[in-house]
Amino acid sequence: MAENLKKHLSKLSKRGPHRVLVGDLSYAGIPGKVYTPAEGQGLPAVAFGHDWRQGIKHYHATLRHLASWGIVAVAPDTETGFAPDHRGFAADLETCMQIAAGVKLGQGNITVAPGKIGLVGHGMGAGAAILAAVDRDLVKAVAAIYPSVTAPSSEEAARHVNVPGLVLSPGRGEFLDMGNPPKVAFNWGGDVAFRVVDKASQTGFREASVSKLLTGISGLEFGAQETARGLVTGFLLHQLAGENKYSAFSAFAAEGKGVTAWTRQELREEVAKHDPHVNASTEDDEQD
Repeated sequence: MAENLKKHLSKLSKRGPHRVLVGDLSYAGIPGKVYTPAEGQGLPAVAFGHDWRQGIKHYHATLRHLASWGIVAVAPDTETGFAPDHRGFAADLETCMQIAAGVKLGQGNITVAPGKIGLVGHGMGAGAAILAAVDRDLVKAVAAIYPSVTAPSSEEAARHVNVPGLVLSPGRGEFLDMGNPPKVAFNWGGDVAFRVVDKASQTGFREASVSKLLTGISGLEFGAQETARGLVTGFLLHQLAGENKYSAFSAFAAEGKGVTAWTRQELREEVAKHDPHVNASTEDDEQD
C-alpha cells in the first residue's frame, strides 16, 4: 500500500524557516555558488547538478529552497556548453561534496557533518549525480529529478549505487526522449523511492529568466516545481538529517497531491515495454 505524503508535502513545498546566505565557489577554484542557512552546526549538504545548457542561474529558487530547510546546497556552474563532459561534471559534483565536507562556511559559524552529504540533480545533472555516487563512501543519498541520458550511462551506473535514492519522473511526455527515469529506479542498487510528478515535463523544472516571466512565455510549471522541491526536501531531511517524521518520503511508493504512486510490478511492466531482457510477469520484486 502506498504511503500518504499529504501531511507534510504541502509544507515542504514552500520556503522553509531558515534565512539563506549565498556565496561564491570561486574561492575554492571552481565556478559556482553555495547556498546555506544563516547558521548551523553539523548540517546536511548536497551537491547539485544542473540540466543540459542551463547553468545554475536557472535553479536559484530551488537552491534557496533547500537552504531554507537547513540543507547546504553547493552547485558547480560548469559543463554548460552544447557538448558537456558528463564524467567531468560528475567529478565537479564530487569536488563540491568535498568542499562542503571540509570547509567552514559563512563566517565560520556554519559547518556540515561529513556523514550527512548527498547528491541532487535535474536532467543531465541527475544523471551526473548518479555517476558521481558510484563507489563514493561520502555519498549517503541521491535525489534524481527527471534524469536524462548520459555517457557513460546513468541507467547502468544506477545498478552500482547502493545508498538510498529518490527518482522523480515527469508525468507529461515530450517529443524528445531525454531519459528513462523508470529504468533508473528499476536498476537502482539500493533502496529507492519512485514518484511520478503528474503535471511535470522534463524541462519544466528549470526556472525562467526575468525577461521570459515578464513576457509570459516561460513555459514553466510552478506547481509541479513546488511539488518536486517538496518531494526532494522530505527525502533529504529523512535520509541526511535523520528526521523520521519524513520517512514516507523514502518509501518506494507514496502518493500526494500531484504525485502518482506506482507498485513495483507496474514499474517492472513499464521497463519491460522497452527492454526485452526484463520479464514483465516476474514476481521476484516484493509487491506494494
